[in-house]
Amino acid sequence: MKNFLNHARSRLTLKQMRGLAAIAEHGTITQAASALGVTPPAILHQLRQIEDSLGLPVLERSHGEAIPTEAGREILAAIARIETEITDCLDAIAALAGMQRGHVAVGVISTAKYFAPRALAAFKLAHPEIDLRLLVGNRGETIAALERFDIDLAIMGRPPEHFEVTAVAIGPHPHVIIAAPDHPLAGRRAIAPAALLDQPFLLREPGSGTRALVQRLFQEAGLDPAGGMEFGSNETIKQAVMAGMGIALISAHTIAAEWEDRRLAILDVVGLPILREWHLVRRREKRLLPAARALWEHLVREGGTFLPPIALPYHDKSA
Repeated sequence: MKNFLNHARSRLTLKQMRGLAAIAEHGTITQAASALGVTPPAILHQLRQIEDSLGLPVLERSHGEAIPTEAGREILAAIARIETEITDCLDAIAALAGMQRGHVAVGVISTAKYFAPRALAAFKLAHPEIDLRLLVGNRGETIAALERFDIDLAIMGRPPEHFEVTAVAIGPHPHVIIAAPDHPLAGRRAIAPAALLDQPFLLREPGSGTRALVQRLFQEAGLDPAGGMEFGSNETIKQAVMAGMGIALISAHTIAAEWEDRRLAILDVVGLPILREWHLVRRREKRLLPAARALWEHLVREGGTFLPPIALPYHDKSA
């Protein structure tokens, strides 16, 4: 084992690892070579050097595309960390040299896109020299981006639990059940969850935090609802609810405009609203450089002020 490590360390280079990462990203050696500005034989040579050093294949072919093997995925994870450290190093040096600029990659779960851009715009107005990169995805995608160090920080609901993070709550995040204004349950008080079982439920895709909340709501009530219709975005769900296709559990912050215009009704269901928190999250070992640190402090201090105001129906629980 020691001889293997010494041999691999002496021959595995950053250039080779970047070549492998380009193949994994673009799918073919030809496209990877074009992206890196080198010839396909040069990329192929780098790939063979890696495999000779390791004594293991790092790619396999599937339907004409190059797919990383388990060994290849380990190298890709390592190069992602290395590239992040190089970028952080250069940013830190730039800051030390007095360069008043930097860049920050921010992950935002799709539910937060109704307020997060305004919070980021306020920061950008105060710091025009800082470049912001915004990645919007569902909970699973945002957590994966955090885990891969693709983003510096994220705005999301419940923080991930399978790796260490630093998380700060920035404001309340209520979830409500919505229906069309003319729905038979609209306007009723203290609706029991069991009354929802015969209603068509509109759900987000697997991996969405909102979908997990729907399942938890019925589990806590001891109910087992039938499957519902699945939609890929909050916008589609809102339009479907307004069209009378069914009801849905959704973040109250995503429907503030429709609720104010009376295009949607919030049902007064026992146990709702489900109150969660919006969190600002980063990996525990992620070192925030000046630009990212400035944005982190801005969102901790001001993030909650950008949440959409909405009046929620609280039924009398003593009734």
